[in-house]
Amino acid sequence: MIPTFQGHNAQSPIYQKAHEIFMLSRSISQYFVHDLAALQEDGKEDPHLYFSGDIVQQSESLAPEILKAESQRFSEAKYRHAATVARLTNLLYKNCERLERSNTNGKEFLDLLRNELKKFRILHRNWQLTL
Repeated sequence: MIPTFQGHNAQSPIYQKAHEIFMLSRSISQYFVHDLAALQEDGKEDPHLYFSGDIVQQSESLAPEILKAESQRFSEAKYRHAATVARLTNLLYKNCERLERSNTNGKEFLDLLRNELKKFRILHRNWQLTL
């Protein structure tokens, strides 16, 4: 669940997109867990299984970082949180690429998430200029 802070702009477009990315990544992760949970032929678990959990953790951290940046008084602190948002977005994108190499049927969902991340990056650039 994404925490919200009272008195801050939780209705901004970038916050809403972060929330959408979180919901989408959680759904994708649930789908992938069913495909990747089975043991491989050698008795080991699929190493890509953990990337599906990573996308949920990283996307869950986006919205709180946005709200933290907007609530800061000094621009240096705002930019530090904005840089964290950019770093999380890059990690999400890389984990999508890693999940594409997995043996699962849900790869078309990753395209959807990557397209949302591209839209989010555009919003992030514009949002960062307003901080």
